[in-house]
Amino acid sequence: MEGKYSVEAPQVLNGRYEVGELIGRGGMADVHLGRDVRLGRTVAIKQLRADLARDPSFQSRFRREAQTVAGLNHPAIVAVYDTGEQELPGSAAHDVKAPFIVMEYVRGRTLRDLIRSGELTIEKSVEYALGVLAALQYSHRSGIVHRDIKPANVMVTPDDQVKVMDFGIARALADSAATMTQTQAVLGTAQYLSPEQARGETVDARSDLYSAACLLYEMLASRPPFIGDSPVSVAYQHVRELPEPPSSFNRNVTPALDSVLARALQKDKTDRFQDAASFSAALQGAQEGIVVGADEARTEAMPAQNAPTAAFTAAPFPVPVGTPGSNGPSTPEAGESPDEQYDTDGLDQTGAINASPHTAAIPMALQVGNESEEVDTRRRTRRRAWTTVLVIALILLLVGGGFYLFNYLRNAQPDMVAVPQVAGMEQTEASNTIFNHGLVPQIESRFSDEVAEGEVISTDPEGGTAALPDSEVIIYVSEGKEFVTIPEDFSGRTEGEVRDKLRQLGLVPGENVSANSAVVPSGNVIATDPKAGEKVRTDSTVDLVISNGLVTVPALLGKTEEEAISLLQDDPAVALPYRVEQVENEVVEPGTVTAQSHNAGSNVAQGTEIVITVAVAPPEPSPEPTEPEPTDPPTDSDENNGNNNGDDRGRGNNDGGRDDSGNDGRDDSNSRAYDDSDIPFL
Repeated sequence: MEGKYSVEAPQVLNGRYEVGELIGRGGMADVHLGRDVRLGRTVAIKQLRADLARDPSFQSRFRREAQTVAGLNHPAIVAVYDTGEQELPGSAAHDVKAPFIVMEYVRGRTLRDLIRSGELTIEKSVEYALGVLAALQYSHRSGIVHRDIKPANVMVTPDDQVKVMDFGIARALADSAATMTQTQAVLGTAQYLSPEQARGETVDARSDLYSAACLLYEMLASRPPFIGDSPVSVAYQHVRELPEPPSSFNRNVTPALDSVLARALQKDKTDRFQDAASFSAALQGAQEGIVVGADEARTEAMPAQNAPTAAFTAAPFPVPVGTPGSNGPSTPEAGESPDEQYDTDGLDQTGAINASPHTAAIPMALQVGNESEEVDTRRRTRRRAWTTVLVIALILLLVGGGFYLFNYLRNAQPDMVAVPQVAGMEQTEASNTIFNHGLVPQIESRFSDEVAEGEVISTDPEGGTAALPDSEVIIYVSEGKEFVTIPEDFSGRTEGEVRDKLRQLGLVPGENVSANSAVVPSGNVIATDPKAGEKVRTDSTVDLVISNGLVTVPALLGKTEEEAISLLQDDPAVALPYRVEQVENEVVEPGTVTAQSHNAGSNVAQGTEIVITVAVAPPEPSPEPTEPEPTDPPTDSDENNGNNNGDDRGRGNNDGGRDDSGNDGRDDSNSRAYDDSDIPFL
C-alpha cells in the first residue's frame, strides 16, 4: 500500500526468518508472525522472553517443547519447522542466547475466544473435544503427556479444524520424575489441573483426559468446573469437591453428556476413562443418547448372613458413626458388615443382634425337672436382652432422627447475609470482600463510560440487599468505555506522541499513510483515520496520516495575477511564497499569468518560492515630424508681386543692418515661400 513505511528493518533469524508483529504472549515466550524468506511461507516464531533467557530451567523447558513437538506429526497438532538461537540485543558475544521455535502459522481463533463469545453450540463443543482427544490419543501413543490442556492452547481454524499447541511443559510417559511440582510450584493452569497434578503426584495420559474433560465442561457450561478467587482454592476443589453437572448451567446439555463428564472428572485416575479412545467413544455414544453406566467395580454385594442387620440399619435417618481420624459419617469397609460399627455393650453380636425371632434356632434338649426350667430361664433372659437392645436402638434412632430433623429445618431457613457494597473497588478487593461475607463471587465484564477500567460497577444482588449464605454474587467489572471519541488535537504532533495517546484511550495505533501538507512538518501527524471527532469502539484500529513535507503546486496559467496570488496564499493546502515578474506581451491581455516556475501538479518542499510571470501591455510609439509639401513654380505676375512683396519683406529683413544689394533674389524667393497668399491651392 502506498504511503506506508517501516521505521526500521525487520529482524531476521538465522538469515531466513523475518520477525513480524506480535500475535501472542505467554508465561515464558512471545509469539510473532514471521515469514520464511527461503520458502516464501508464513510462519509463527516463538521466542523465549529476554528476561527468562538466562534461567536454565526455562531454557530447558523451551528446548524440550521443540524436541517434543518435532516428533509429533498429526493434523490436530501444530507442527514445528525449525529451531535456533538468537543473540539478545545489546549483549556480549559470550552471553547466553535466547532460543526460538519456528512453527506452523494457524489462522483462526482459540477456544477461549469462542467460549467468551458465546458462539459454541452443543454439537460444536463435542466436535472440538473429539479433535482434542484425537491429538491426545496420538501424542499419548507417542509417549508424550501434554500436561497443560486448556482453551487458550487449542486453536480452531476457519474450516473448524482443531489444532493443539504449546507443549511447553510436556513430558515423556517414561520419565519417572514427570510430576507437576518443581521447587514446590505447581505447573499448569489451575482451572484444568487434574487432582494428581494439584497434589504434585506423577501424571500420565489420564491426567490429560481430566483436563480435556474440564475443557469440554467449560465449552458446554460456559464456565470451568470449579471457580475460586485464587489458584490454590481452585486446586483444592479439584482434589476435594465434586462439580455440578453442566446441565445445571446449560439446559441443552443432555443426561448422556452429563454421565460422560461425571466419569471423566473422577478424582481417582482408575475411575476415569483409561485412554483417549474410550473417552472419544463415550462422547460419540452420548451424541446418540447413550448414557455411561455407573462404575460397578466400586459396588460390592453384602454377605447373605448380614442381610437382617443391613435391613435394620437402613433407618429413615442414618445414625452417623465416627471413625478414627474422621469427623464425619463413615461407610462400612469392604468385607465389614454394617452392624459391626455399632456398640452393643458386649453382647454377642452373632447371637443377640443377628438372631431374628423367625430365624433363630436354639438347641433344646427334652429334659424334665430342673434342666427344663433352666433352659426356659435362659431363653427368657435372651429374649429380654434382645428386646432391650431393640428398644435402645429405637430410642437412639429417634433421638438421632430428631436431631437431624432439627438441623434440617433450621438449615432450611438459614440466616440471610447482607451483600457488601463493593462498587468502585478493584476486582481483587471486591472478590475478597464478597468471599469474606460468606458469598461466592462471580466476575463479569461490562463497558462503562463512568467507571474506570478494572473497577467494580455494581453487583447482582445489589449491595445492601439480603442473600442466602454461599449464594453467588455477580460482580460487574468495568472494561472501560465502549466508545471513544478521537481527539481533535492530534494534528501537528509527533507520531510517537499520538500513538501513546491512542493507547491510553484504549485504541490500537494502526498503519501510517503518507500525505502532503503545507503547514505540518515532515514526519508529524496531519490527521487520523477515522477522523477526529468520530466515535469508535474501544480496541478499534486508528491509522495515522503522516506529513511528507511536500506541497502540490496549483495550476496558475491563464489566471489573473490576483487569482494566482490567492491560490498560493489563501489556500491552506498550498501556502507557498511567490514572486511576480512582469513581461511585455502584445497578444495576452495585461494582468494574465503566462508562466510559472514549477509545473502545476508537481510536489515541492514546504516554503518553496513560486515565480509567476504576468503579461503587461507594451508602451505606445511617439508621433514622427511631417515634411512640407512641394509648391509649383511662380508665374510672371506672381514674380512681380513677389518682388514688391519681397522688397517690403526684404527691407523688413534688412533692418538689422544687412545690405539689400545682391540679396533681393534670396529675399524675394523667401517671401514667396512663406507668403500664403502667393500659393494658389491654399
